[in-house]
Amino acid sequence: MSPIAIALIVFACVFGGAAIGITLNARLPDNHLEGPSAEVVKLVMGLIGTMAAVVLGLLIASAKGTYDTQATDVAQLSAGILQLDRLLAIYGPEAKDARDSLRQDVIDNVEEIWPKDGVRSASLAPLERAKAEAFYVTIQRLSPQSDAQRFAKSQALQVATDIYHTRLLMFAQQRSAVPLPFLIVLVSWLVLLFIGFGLLTPLNGTVVTALLVGALSVAGALFLILEMDRPYSGLMRISNAPMLSALAQMNQ
Repeated sequence: MSPIAIALIVFACVFGGAAIGITLNARLPDNHLEGPSAEVVKLVMGLIGTMAAVVLGLLIASAKGTYDTQATDVAQLSAGILQLDRLLAIYGPEAKDARDSLRQDVIDNVEEIWPKDGVRSASLAPLERAKAEAFYVTIQRLSPQSDAQRFAKSQALQVATDIYHTRLLMFAQQRSAVPLPFLIVLVSWLVLLFIGFGLLTPLNGTVVTALLVGALSVAGALFLILEMDRPYSGLMRISNAPMLSALAQMNQ
């Protein structure tokens, strides 16, 4: 389910809770909403509000951490690719096949992670084993004739290993950082909180507007959390600019 659909469901649930509270306010006897009864309700609302704020903060921190980690991995991957290309260029014309293979792999990776058609989902699966081994073999077969070439070859093999390790990390870290139980419990608490808001306030335009704005704010916050939790799709997806910049430098 998309983040916008989940956000709309959350908004409906939370604002529906406020509507239930307003309905109860009109039907319950006055002694249930005044004096000690009202104080107890406020205390419980304060407790629920505090717990909801803590869980919401944890979800925001988790989703932001996932987003930042993936953005860092993309930048690191782009830098490693460009460094590997430079090392192969330093080696000399003999490394042309390896450079061409690397350039094609980058083009394929960009298309897999950021598909242009907008229909396919991003794929972070690392290179197939046979393809990865073929690239290593291409570098390994180089026969250096000087110290500079030997250094370039050894460094190229190390950087190629680091690049593959980064791709494996990106693949392993793509799991959701927002546990479904956390989300369900949080939304339940928010619904209860808005029921309390509606329960303690009389029905008028100002109250309805305030509750509407509050429900929209909560839904918007969860929408942003879910968007950050899916860094390669949606409105807040990680930019492919570092990869395209590396590819442009390789073509020079």
